[in-house]
Amino acid sequence: MATPPQPVRFALGTFSWADGPSFPGLVVDDRVADLGQTLEWRPASTLDVLERWPEALPSLRHLASEAQEWLPLDGLRVHAPVTPRQVFQSGANYRQHVIDLVVAHRPADSAESEEQARARAAELMDRRAREDQPYVFIGLPSAITGPYDDVVLPSWCEQPDWELELTAVIGTPAHRVSPEEALRHVAGYTIANDLTARDLVFRNDMREIGTDWLRSKNAPGFTPLGPYVVPAEFVPDPADLRLTLKLNGDTMQDESTKDMIFDVARMVSYVSQTTTLLPGDLVLTGSPAGNGMHHGRLLRDGDVMESTITGLGVQRTRCVAQERA
Repeated sequence: MATPPQPVRFALGTFSWADGPSFPGLVVDDRVADLGQTLEWRPASTLDVLERWPEALPSLRHLASEAQEWLPLDGLRVHAPVTPRQVFQSGANYRQHVIDLVVAHRPADSAESEEQARARAAELMDRRAREDQPYVFIGLPSAITGPYDDVVLPSWCEQPDWELELTAVIGTPAHRVSPEEALRHVAGYTIANDLTARDLVFRNDMREIGTDWLRSKNAPGFTPLGPYVVPAEFVPDPADLRLTLKLNGDTMQDESTKDMIFDVARMVSYVSQTTTLLPGDLVLTGSPAGNGMHHGRLLRDGDVMESTITGLGVQRTRCVAQERA
Protein backbone atom coordinates (compact mmCIF):
# COMPACT_ATOMS: atom_id res chain seq x y z
CA MET A 1 0.00 0.00 0.00
CA ALA A 2 1.40 3.38 -1.01
CA THR A 3 2.35 5.81 1.74
CA PRO A 4 0.14 8.93 1.59
CA PRO A 5 2.06 12.09 0.69
CA GLN A 6 3.26 14.16 3.59
CA PRO A 7 1.73 17.63 3.95
CA VAL A 8 3.92 20.49 2.77
CA ARG A 9 5.36 22.30 5.76
CA PHE A 10 4.45 26.00 5.84
CA ALA A 11 4.36 29.01 8.14
CA LEU A 12 2.57 32.36 8.35
CA GLY A 13 4.20 35.75 8.34
CA THR A 14 3.76 39.43 7.64
CA PHE A 15 5.75 40.99 4.79
CA SER A 16 6.15 44.10 2.69
CA TRP A 17 8.10 45.34 -0.30
CA ALA A 18 10.59 47.80 1.29
CA ASP A 19 8.44 50.42 3.06
CA GLY A 20 5.23 49.54 1.22
CA PRO A 21 2.03 48.23 2.84
CA SER A 22 2.29 44.96 4.73
CA PHE A 23 0.45 41.80 3.76
CA PRO A 24 -0.06 38.33 5.24
CA GLY A 25 1.97 35.62 3.59
CA LEU A 26 2.25 31.86 3.47
CA VAL A 27 5.90 30.77 3.66
CA VAL A 28 7.17 27.57 2.05
CA ASP A 29 10.96 27.25 2.01
CA ASP A 30 12.24 30.48 0.43
CA ARG A 31 8.95 31.50 -1.21
CA VAL A 32 5.96 33.54 -0.05
CA ALA A 33 2.37 33.49 -1.32
CA ASP A 34 0.43 36.72 -0.70
CA LEU A 35 -2.68 35.56 1.16
CA GLY A 36 -4.42 38.86 0.47
CA GLN A 37 -4.38 37.88 -3.19
CA THR A 38 -4.87 34.11 -2.98
CA LEU A 39 -7.52 33.51 -0.30
CA GLU A 40 -11.13 34.15 -1.26
CA TRP A 41 -11.88 36.58 1.57
CA ARG A 42 -8.77 38.70 0.92
CA PRO A 43 -7.33 38.94 4.45
CA ALA A 44 -5.44 42.17 5.12
CA SER A 45 -3.34 40.77 7.97
CA THR A 46 -2.24 37.57 9.65
CA LEU A 47 -4.68 38.43 12.43
CA ASP A 48 -7.50 38.27 9.85
CA VAL A 49 -6.34 34.75 8.96
CA LEU A 50 -6.19 33.68 12.62
CA GLU A 51 -9.70 35.08 13.19
CA ARG A 52 -10.94 32.42 10.77
CA TRP A 53 -8.39 29.77 11.68
CA PRO A 54 -10.56 26.58 11.57
CA GLU A 55 -11.75 27.35 8.03
CA ALA A 56 -8.48 28.96 6.91
CA LEU A 57 -6.25 26.02 7.82
CA PRO A 58 -7.47 23.63 5.07
CA SER A 59 -7.06 26.44 2.51
CA LEU A 60 -3.51 27.10 3.71
CA ARG A 61 -2.64 23.41 3.41
CA HIS A 62 -3.93 23.41 -0.14
CA LEU A 63 -2.06 26.60 -1.07
CA ALA A 64 1.20 25.24 0.34
CA SER A 65 1.24 22.56 -2.33
CA GLU A 66 -0.85 24.09 -5.11
CA ALA A 67 -0.25 27.86 -5.16
CA GLN A 68 0.88 29.12 -8.56
CA GLU A 69 2.08 32.62 -7.70
CA TRP A 70 5.07 32.94 -5.39
CA LEU A 71 7.25 35.84 -4.30
CA PRO A 72 10.95 35.45 -3.43
CA LEU A 73 11.45 35.69 0.32
CA ASP A 74 14.82 37.40 -0.16
CA GLY A 75 13.19 40.45 -1.70
CA LEU A 76 10.72 41.06 1.14
CA ARG A 77 10.91 42.80 4.48
CA VAL A 78 9.87 40.48 7.32
CA HIS A 79 7.74 42.07 10.04
CA ALA A 80 6.48 40.65 13.33
CA PRO A 81 4.23 37.80 12.16
CA VAL A 82 1.10 38.99 13.99
CA THR A 83 -0.15 42.09 15.79
CA PRO A 84 -2.04 40.72 18.80
CA ARG A 85 -4.73 42.35 20.88
CA GLN A 86 -3.41 40.83 24.09
CA VAL A 87 0.04 39.73 25.24
CA PHE A 88 0.51 37.51 28.28
CA GLN A 89 4.01 37.12 29.69
CA SER A 90 5.24 34.75 32.34
CA GLY A 91 8.10 34.57 34.77
CA ALA A 92 9.95 31.94 36.80
CA ASN A 93 8.83 29.07 34.58
CA TYR A 94 12.10 27.20 33.97
CA ARG A 95 13.28 24.99 36.79
CA GLN A 96 17.04 25.50 36.39
CA HIS A 97 16.63 29.24 35.88
CA VAL A 98 14.72 29.65 39.15
CA ILE A 99 17.18 27.44 41.03
CA ASP A 100 20.04 29.65 39.76
CA LEU A 101 18.15 32.76 40.93
CA VAL A 102 17.58 31.32 44.40
CA VAL A 103 21.29 30.54 44.74
CA ALA A 104 22.39 33.93 43.36
CA HIS A 105 20.12 35.91 45.69
CA ARG A 106 20.75 34.12 48.97
CA PRO A 107 22.05 36.50 51.67
CA ALA A 108 25.80 37.11 51.77
CA ASP A 109 25.89 35.98 55.41
CA SER A 110 23.84 32.82 54.76
CA ALA A 111 25.11 29.68 56.45
CA GLU A 112 23.61 27.64 53.62
CA SER A 113 26.08 26.27 51.10
CA GLU A 114 25.44 26.56 47.36
CA GLU A 115 24.74 22.82 47.20
CA GLN A 116 22.20 23.10 50.01
CA ALA A 117 20.57 26.12 48.39
CA ARG A 118 20.23 24.27 45.10
CA ALA A 119 18.69 21.24 46.80
CA ARG A 120 16.21 23.47 48.67
CA ALA A 121 15.29 25.36 45.50
CA ALA A 122 14.85 22.12 43.53
CA GLU A 123 12.45 20.82 46.18
CA LEU A 124 10.51 24.10 46.04
CA MET A 125 10.23 23.90 42.24
CA ASP A 126 9.00 20.32 42.35
CA ARG A 127 6.34 21.30 44.89
CA ARG A 128 5.39 24.34 42.83
CA ALA A 129 4.89 22.20 39.72
CA ARG A 130 2.60 19.87 41.68
CA GLU A 131 0.60 22.35 43.73
CA ASP A 132 0.96 25.95 42.51
CA GLN A 133 0.03 28.04 39.50
CA PRO A 134 1.97 29.91 36.79
CA TYR A 135 3.05 33.52 37.29
CA VAL A 136 1.58 35.58 34.44
CA PHE A 137 1.42 39.32 33.78
CA ILE A 138 0.31 41.55 30.91
CA GLY A 139 2.52 43.00 28.17
CA LEU A 140 1.81 45.66 25.57
CA PRO A 141 1.45 45.00 21.83
CA SER A 142 3.28 48.30 21.25
CA ALA A 143 6.50 46.67 22.52
CA ILE A 144 6.52 44.19 19.63
CA THR A 145 8.97 44.63 16.76
CA GLY A 146 10.11 42.51 13.83
CA PRO A 147 12.51 39.58 14.01
CA TYR A 148 15.32 41.42 12.20
CA ASP A 149 14.66 45.00 13.36
CA ASP A 150 17.13 46.92 15.50
CA VAL A 151 16.34 46.98 19.22
CA VAL A 152 16.69 50.44 20.72
CA LEU A 153 18.14 50.40 24.25
CA PRO A 154 16.48 53.37 26.00
CA SER A 155 18.76 55.94 27.61
CA TRP A 156 16.93 55.44 30.91
CA CYS A 157 17.63 51.69 30.99
CA GLU A 158 20.86 50.79 32.79
CA GLN A 159 20.55 46.98 32.74
CA PRO A 160 18.91 45.72 29.52
CA ASP A 161 18.71 41.93 29.43
CA TRP A 162 17.52 39.22 27.03
CA GLU A 163 14.91 36.50 27.59
CA LEU A 164 14.33 34.00 24.77
CA GLU A 165 10.84 32.45 25.00
CA LEU A 166 8.63 29.96 23.19
CA THR A 167 5.37 31.74 22.38
CA ALA A 168 1.97 30.18 21.75
CA VAL A 169 -0.29 31.98 19.26
CA ILE A 170 -4.01 31.54 19.86
CA GLY A 171 -6.24 30.40 16.99
CA THR A 172 -9.71 30.10 18.53
CA PRO A 173 -11.24 31.88 21.58
CA ALA A 174 -10.49 30.17 24.86
CA HIS A 175 -12.25 30.85 28.15
CA ARG A 176 -11.96 28.65 31.22
CA VAL A 177 -10.53 25.73 29.27
CA SER A 178 -8.80 22.81 30.96
CA PRO A 179 -5.16 21.88 30.32
CA GLU A 180 -6.45 18.88 28.37
CA GLU A 181 -8.39 21.21 26.04
CA ALA A 182 -5.95 24.10 25.90
CA LEU A 183 -3.73 23.10 22.97
CA ARG A 184 -6.78 22.78 20.71
CA HIS A 185 -6.98 26.58 20.89
CA VAL A 186 -3.35 27.13 19.85
CA ALA A 187 -2.90 27.93 16.15
CA GLY A 188 0.88 27.75 16.26
CA TYR A 189 4.13 28.87 17.80
CA THR A 190 6.71 31.58 17.31
CA ILE A 191 9.83 33.05 18.92
CA ALA A 192 9.86 36.01 21.28
CA ASN A 193 12.77 37.77 22.97
CA ASP A 194 11.14 39.35 26.01
CA LEU A 195 13.70 42.03 26.91
CA THR A 196 13.80 43.34 30.46
CA ALA A 197 15.23 46.46 32.10
CA ARG A 198 16.53 44.67 35.19
CA ASP A 199 17.20 47.89 37.08
CA LEU A 200 13.52 48.83 36.83
CA VAL A 201 11.83 45.58 37.83
CA PHE A 202 11.52 46.90 41.38
CA ARG A 203 10.78 50.57 42.04
CA ASN A 204 13.11 52.31 44.46
CA ASP A 205 10.31 54.56 45.71
CA MET A 206 7.80 51.71 46.31
CA ARG A 207 9.80 48.50 46.50
CA GLU A 208 7.32 46.93 48.89
CA ILE A 209 4.54 47.09 46.27
CA GLY A 210 6.28 44.48 44.07
CA THR A 211 7.27 44.38 40.42
CA ASP A 212 6.88 47.15 37.84
CA TRP A 213 6.46 45.20 34.61
CA LEU A 214 5.10 48.22 32.73
CA ARG A 215 8.39 50.14 32.82
CA SER A 216 10.77 47.20 32.87
CA LYS A 217 9.38 45.29 29.87
CA ASN A 218 7.36 47.52 27.57
CA ALA A 219 9.70 50.01 25.89
CA PRO A 220 9.08 50.21 22.11
CA GLY A 221 10.74 47.25 20.42
CA PHE A 222 11.42 45.34 23.66
CA THR A 223 9.65 42.25 22.27
CA PRO A 224 11.19 41.11 18.97
CA LEU A 225 8.76 38.54 17.56
CA GLY A 226 9.02 35.93 14.81
CA PRO A 227 10.08 35.39 12.14
CA TYR A 228 6.93 33.32 11.54
CA VAL A 229 3.99 31.56 13.13
CA VAL A 230 4.53 27.84 12.59
CA PRO A 231 1.22 25.91 12.75
CA ALA A 232 0.85 23.58 15.71
CA GLU A 233 0.59 20.55 13.40
CA PHE A 234 4.27 21.05 12.56
CA VAL A 235 5.27 21.28 16.24
CA PRO A 236 4.33 17.81 17.48
CA ASP A 237 5.70 18.28 21.00
CA PRO A 238 6.11 21.84 22.35
CA ALA A 239 7.54 20.26 25.51
CA ASP A 240 10.59 19.01 23.59
CA LEU A 241 12.07 22.02 21.79
CA ARG A 242 15.55 23.49 22.09
CA LEU A 243 15.93 27.22 22.79
CA THR A 244 19.29 28.80 21.97
CA LEU A 245 20.30 32.46 22.20
CA LYS A 246 23.70 33.63 21.03
CA LEU A 247 25.17 37.04 21.83
CA ASN A 248 27.76 38.12 19.26
CA GLY A 249 28.21 34.45 18.40
CA ASP A 250 28.61 33.20 22.00
CA THR A 251 25.94 30.85 23.33
CA MET A 252 24.23 32.36 26.40
CA GLN A 253 20.99 30.36 26.62
CA ASP A 254 20.72 26.72 25.56
CA GLU A 255 17.91 24.75 27.16
CA SER A 256 14.99 22.45 26.38
CA THR A 257 11.33 23.28 27.00
CA LYS A 258 11.38 20.02 29.00
CA ASP A 259 12.72 22.21 31.82
CA MET A 260 9.45 24.17 32.03
CA ILE A 261 7.70 24.04 35.38
CA PHE A 262 4.31 24.63 33.74
CA ASP A 263 3.97 23.43 30.15
CA VAL A 264 2.20 25.31 27.34
CA ALA A 265 -1.15 23.64 27.99
CA ARG A 266 -1.13 24.64 31.66
CA MET A 267 -0.05 28.19 30.80
CA VAL A 268 -2.86 28.67 28.26
CA SER A 269 -5.40 27.08 30.57
CA TYR A 270 -4.32 29.27 33.48
CA VAL A 271 -4.67 32.52 31.52
CA SER A 272 -8.08 31.45 30.22
CA GLN A 273 -9.42 31.05 33.76
CA THR A 274 -9.35 34.84 34.18
CA THR A 275 -9.88 36.25 30.70
CA THR A 276 -10.88 35.18 27.21
CA LEU A 277 -7.94 34.46 24.95
CA LEU A 278 -8.62 35.75 21.43
CA PRO A 279 -7.26 34.71 18.02
CA GLY A 280 -3.80 36.18 17.52
CA ASP A 281 -3.13 36.64 21.24
CA LEU A 282 0.31 35.68 22.49
CA VAL A 283 1.16 33.55 25.52
CA LEU A 284 4.88 33.81 26.28
CA THR A 285 5.99 30.84 28.34
CA GLY A 286 9.02 32.08 30.25
CA SER A 287 12.76 32.10 29.66
CA PRO A 288 15.36 29.46 30.56
CA ALA A 289 18.60 29.90 32.45
CA GLY A 290 21.34 32.02 30.92
CA ASN A 291 20.10 35.58 31.06
CA GLY A 292 22.53 38.47 31.15
CA MET A 293 22.34 38.87 34.92
CA HIS A 294 23.47 35.26 35.27
CA HIS A 295 26.48 35.86 33.00
CA GLY A 296 27.25 39.30 34.44
CA ARG A 297 27.02 40.70 30.90
CA LEU A 298 24.11 42.91 29.89
CA LEU A 299 23.22 44.31 26.49
CA ARG A 300 25.30 47.09 24.92
CA ASP A 301 25.26 49.22 21.81
CA GLY A 302 26.16 47.09 18.78
CA ASP A 303 25.40 43.71 20.34
CA VAL A 304 23.77 41.18 18.03
CA MET A 305 21.37 38.57 19.40
CA GLU A 306 20.57 35.45 17.39
CA SER A 307 17.71 33.33 18.72
CA THR A 308 16.49 29.94 17.56
CA ILE A 309 13.86 27.46 18.71
CA THR A 310 13.61 24.03 17.11
CA GLY A 311 11.59 24.26 13.89
CA LEU A 312 10.59 27.91 14.33
CA GLY A 313 13.35 29.66 12.42
CA VAL A 314 15.97 32.20 13.41
CA GLN A 315 15.55 35.69 14.85
CA ARG A 316 18.45 38.15 14.55
CA THR A 317 18.42 41.63 16.12
CA ARG A 318 21.04 44.31 16.69
CA CYS A 319 21.08 46.58 19.74
CA VAL A 320 21.32 50.33 19.23
CA ALA A 321 21.80 52.61 22.22
CA GLN A 322 19.51 55.61 22.36
CA GLU A 323 21.38 58.88 22.76
CA ARG A 324 20.80 60.65 26.05
CA ALA A 325 18.91 63.91 25.80
